Amino acid sequence: MFENLKKDLNAVFERDPAASGKIEVFLTCPGFHAVMFHRMAHWLWRRGVPLLPRLISHLSRFLTGIEIHPGARIGSSFFIDHGMGVVIGETTVIGNNVTLFQGVTLGGTGKERGKRHPTLGNNIVVGVGAKVLGNIVIGDNVKVGANSVVLESVPPDSTVVGVPGRVVKQGGKRLTETMLDHVHLPDPISDRIERIERELEEIKEQVRSRNHGA
Repeated sequence: MFENLKKDLNAVFERDPAASGKIEVFLTCPGFHAVMFHRMAHWLWRRGVPLLPRLISHLSRFLTGIEIHPGARIGSSFFIDHGMGVVIGETTVIGNNVTLFQGVTLGGTGKERGKRHPTLGNNIVVGVGAKVLGNIVIGDNVKVGANSVVLESVPPDSTVVGVPGRVVKQGGKRLTETMLDHVHLPDPISDRIERIERELEEIKEQVRSRNHGA
C-alpha cells in the first residue's frame, strides 16, 4: 500500500505542471487525498473488515468530491487531476499509470450483480466528463476524449471519442480526420445537422430552378 502511495505521489509531479512541492501536494491535492483514502479503505475491504472501509470512502467523498468504492482495484501511479465529480464503481479494475480528469465516471449500466464496471489497462488517459460504463475492457495506451460515453470495449493503442464513443485512431493510424486534443472532437449530431442543411439547400435550389424554368 505504501509503495503504491509513493508512486501515486510521484505521478502528481509527472503529470501536473502546477505541482511545486511534496508538502503542498500532500496538503492541498484532493486527487491524491482521494487515492490515499482509497488505498486504506481497499486494504481493509480485502481483509473483510465490516463498515469501516465504506465509512472511509464516504469521508473521502465528503472531503474531496471524489467517490471511489473501497472494492475498486487500482494499480500504481494513479492520478486524478481536478477530480471533483469523479466516480469509480465497486468492481472497477484500473491498471498502472492511469490518469482521470474531472467528472469521469467508471460506472455500471444497470442493477446486475457480479462484474459490472469497466476494466482499464495500463497507460490510459480519460478526459474531462467522460463516462465509461459497464463490464467492458479498455485496452492499454487508450485515450478517451472529453465527454465521451464509452459503452463497448476498446482495443489497445486507440483513441475513442463521441457519444456513443467510437474509435477514431488505432495503432497510430487515423480512422477519421479528427485528432484528439480535448477541444476539436468529432460531433456526430452536428455533422448530421450540417448534412441535412446541405440537402435542404440542394432541394431549394432545385425548386428555384424549376420555378424559373416554368
